[in-house]
Amino acid sequence: MRRHLKGLLPVVLAALWGGGVYFLQAQGHLRALDRAESAITDSRTVLRGVRAPPDLVTIVEIDDSVVGQLGKYPLARSDLARLVDAIARLKPKAIGLDILLLDKGSEAGDAALADALGTAPAAIAAAAVFPQHSQSIPVQRDQPLGALPSAERFLWPLKQFAERASVGVVNVTTDQNGVPRAMPMLFRTGDGIALSFPLRVASLATGVEPAIEPNRLVLGPLSIPTDADHAIPISFYGPRRTIRTISAAALLAGEPPAAAIAGRVVVVGAAVTGGGDFFPTPFEPLMPGVEVMATAIAGLLAGDVVWHGRSIQVADGIVCILLPMMIVGLLAWRRSTVGIVAATGVVLLWMAATFLAASSGVWLSAAVPLAATAPPVLLFGVVQLWWGRRRAHYFAMKSEVLGQFQAPSIQRWLAADPNFLAEPVRQNAAVLFIDLSGFTSLSETIGPDRVRELLNEFHGLIDKDVVKHRGTITGFLGDGAMVLFGLPQPAADDAIRAIDCAVSLSTSTSGWLGALPTPVASRLGYKLGAHFGTIVASRLGGTSHRHITATGDTVNVANRLMEVAANHHVEICVSDELLRAAGDDVALSKSGSLTGPIETRVRGRSGSLAIWLWSARGQGGDADAVRAPDNSRPA
Repeated sequence: MRRHLKGLLPVVLAALWGGGVYFLQAQGHLRALDRAESAITDSRTVLRGVRAPPDLVTIVEIDDSVVGQLGKYPLARSDLARLVDAIARLKPKAIGLDILLLDKGSEAGDAALADALGTAPAAIAAAAVFPQHSQSIPVQRDQPLGALPSAERFLWPLKQFAERASVGVVNVTTDQNGVPRAMPMLFRTGDGIALSFPLRVASLATGVEPAIEPNRLVLGPLSIPTDADHAIPISFYGPRRTIRTISAAALLAGEPPAAAIAGRVVVVGAAVTGGGDFFPTPFEPLMPGVEVMATAIAGLLAGDVVWHGRSIQVADGIVCILLPMMIVGLLAWRRSTVGIVAATGVVLLWMAATFLAASSGVWLSAAVPLAATAPPVLLFGVVQLWWGRRRAHYFAMKSEVLGQFQAPSIQRWLAADPNFLAEPVRQNAAVLFIDLSGFTSLSETIGPDRVRELLNEFHGLIDKDVVKHRGTITGFLGDGAMVLFGLPQPAADDAIRAIDCAVSLSTSTSGWLGALPTPVASRLGYKLGAHFGTIVASRLGGTSHRHITATGDTVNVANRLMEVAANHHVEICVSDELLRAAGDDVALSKSGSLTGPIETRVRGRSGSLAIWLWSARGQGGDADAVRAPDNSRPA
């Protein structure tokens, strides 16, 4: 239960974090996320690629060529009148003049332009002036129009033009980099509501007035989803001139492309180099403002508008809560590898879903869910890494400590096979015993601290030689030890290594005793016994403690051979079976005096046993005892 609660806590905290991020962003307090969202939107737009725009809109550019022909910019009102007349004669659905007609021109020119605007359904531009460069607009849910942009003032066209054409506001909403992101459809004025320029042109082209409803506009048969402030996101079809574009020079020269204008909406605007009415877009750094307007108009007429209404925003909020919960929950899963793979899969699926949605005209937020997910996931990862390192250090320390109580070879086998020797195994092995003589009586006189020091030195000496010869110490028996050669797995040279280890232990022990103070060394001796045969290797013990050891007649005989060595005053006594298993080339015959075979009896065993006695060179034992079998009494 406690483990489940520990796993649930980070999931709950991740959900709270995600909900908090979404709430703060919705209230306009996390402006940095808007910049991130803009960058992600640009990337998705570029990855989506260029789309074919609907064949409903044509742009007439007032470009460098027409300015070069007429010799001035802005164009004279009379020239604008000729341009509008040329378009009107080709029967467009509507004309949108994306030019601010704020100042008076010549009387004749103004009159000519006013007359021209009356020859076809036309809309002209107005502009809103806001008190600051960007504003945060609170959403008032109890007032459907309470979130409309409220301008400080409006720049309206001259009355004589406004009387002959409809008026629409041309302002767009841009991000921090100046990229147009949304087109407000409605603006609050001092005495009512003003339509945007794209909506006014679309209304003229369809011949119906838009109906304003919460979170949408209805334009004839079209239902257009809008944001809370009745704005629509701008989705560019491609780079400049993706929407069909012709130069005003062609119209003024009497070479109008009739098929490009008849029955279509014509948007007229400036694209003069240095004119200032340019915006950066995801596809290129400079796009004329008239093409931005044309993009919004085409989207309205075709119903090709990015959907980012209230329901999508609610979906974003749900994602901000569920995504961090899922990722953290999967990473907290006990099967960590599967959890990481699953978490990666969830992130990839979410990214693919946002891209496919954007390609289908649904704007799912990416930056806000990322901000809701990344911090708790990173924090959880750091905590998990710290906790994992701490646990690894703990288990490494625990393993190191426990390793001091078990042979390295046994540790490796248990790590590879936890069931090693769970069932007893019969196999051949060499068994070696070593023991100090006189230590019990000595310990009664030197005190416990000195006893501990001597045993520690002696056991360290044994461990060094046994490890050198790849043996396994199954246990230290007070002032002695039992060593196996053939555990955890039998080897062809077990007997040879046992004999070599016995000789090495004899040499090391003799050197150690010689280095002790005379009062101590004079009271100590040692003896070794070794035998080869069948053992039963198994785990022994109870539920709280178990140890790995060997039992059987071979073990008993090896232990008793120490007594034989002591009775014959030699360092080592080995069985004939051990020598035969080792072969002729063994250290006993090269490094000391080897005598045998000798038939002797071993205590606790019926019958006699062939043994060999070994003593270091230059050290004499009882010659009679080592050269003749002792059949008179048990050894």
